[in-house]
Amino acid sequence: MFDNLTDRLERSFKLLKGQGRITEINVAETLKEIRRALLDADVNFKTAKTFTDTVKEKAMGQHVLTSVKPGQMMVKIVHDELALLMGGTHAEISLSGSPSVILMSGLQGSGKTTFAAKLANMLKTKKGKNPLLVAGDIYRPAAIEQLKVLGEQISVPVYSEEENKNPVKIAEAAVKHARKSGFDLVIIDTAGRLAIDELMMKEISAIKKAINPEEVLFIVDAMTGQDAVNTAKEFNETLDFDGVVLTKLDGDTRGGAALSIRSVVNKPIKFVGTGEKIDALDVFHPDRMADRILGMGDIVSLVEKAQEQFDADEARALQKKLAKNQFNFNDFLKQIQQIKKMGNLKDVASMIPGMGKALKNIDMEDDSFKHIEAIIYSMTPSEREDPALMNGSRRKRIANGAGRSVQEVNQLLKQFSETRKMMKMVSQGKNIQRMMGGLTQGRKF
Repeated sequence: MFDNLTDRLERSFKLLKGQGRITEINVAETLKEIRRALLDADVNFKTAKTFTDTVKEKAMGQHVLTSVKPGQMMVKIVHDELALLMGGTHAEISLSGSPSVILMSGLQGSGKTTFAAKLANMLKTKKGKNPLLVAGDIYRPAAIEQLKVLGEQISVPVYSEEENKNPVKIAEAAVKHARKSGFDLVIIDTAGRLAIDELMMKEISAIKKAINPEEVLFIVDAMTGQDAVNTAKEFNETLDFDGVVLTKLDGDTRGGAALSIRSVVNKPIKFVGTGEKIDALDVFHPDRMADRILGMGDIVSLVEKAQEQFDADEARALQKKLAKNQFNFNDFLKQIQQIKKMGNLKDVASMIPGMGKALKNIDMEDDSFKHIEAIIYSMTPSEREDPALMNGSRRKRIANGAGRSVQEVNQLLKQFSETRKMMKMVSQGKNIQRMMGGLTQGRKF
């Protein structure tokens, strides 16, 4: 995401490379390039101008230390201002009601129905909530069926009244049903239109008034750029929603919506959709997004994703095996399967500082591990347990069984050996938390 913007900003900072100090003359060209980069990213013109004016004011007011280069100082100022532009701090979703009621709003095609299921899944698995999904879109063909299919995938019930053509009454009845049946969270999907119209706005306003939800979320396709911002403005004037959800952010190479929407409607971005899978939903953190836009990765989110997948007891058992040099192909296979659960492979890798740029033109599919898995599955149980058994004839048999070349088997064995050495080093008194801490503290602006 944001590849184009990242490249353009990086080029603008290079204009200060080799400069002894920040001056009005050398900073002017950099700011001109930053403004162009933001406008090309489909950022609102007023927002882009205000942003660069603020950066200039802060840059000219800095007493730059001799140990800090002007380019590094400019990157830090831009980073901090980008984070502020997107909201500064993470905004929590309100779940104080009994039950908590969350109302979806947005245009047709923005991803409301899918997001409703993703949010139910996230709050069920991470917050221990007992959600009820409500099919309030009575106009779009198959909308109710789509929500039921998604609900079944995540084992969350869906409330629907297919004969009832009054979405306000459906919403009211659903909340009563939830209260009576012990659900502590109600997520209501609503109808969208291909464009904003008066009837649509009256309907969603009537639903809000009838059920008084804790949260009204505006869902919008990030790839629509300034159109997303303009739509948000119109919805907010009528609905006064509580937060924004940007869907399809993984496909947004520009970033205009993410960078403009907060400053235009003064409402926080609360969630971002990062893929089609039901768990491809992230809580929005402005500072972490600023890190990623400037090519610094996102170590904190990477560690959080890892913690969700890696069991603490398994980690301790693995550390003991590493200390005794007993890490084998069964363990290697288990690590691969856990990494795959963390999400889109390229997106996960790009959270490592510096990796986003390195992977830009590399096609990294989610099934990138399938050849490795095929080779390991072609090994006998004893070969997986004891990699030292691998001789020439065994390697040839494994290659034939996996439909791969002997060269690929040799390459995997080499990678495995190097991974085992590296993991053993980490296990010898250098725990992962300290290692991650060093990475974040050592990061240079």
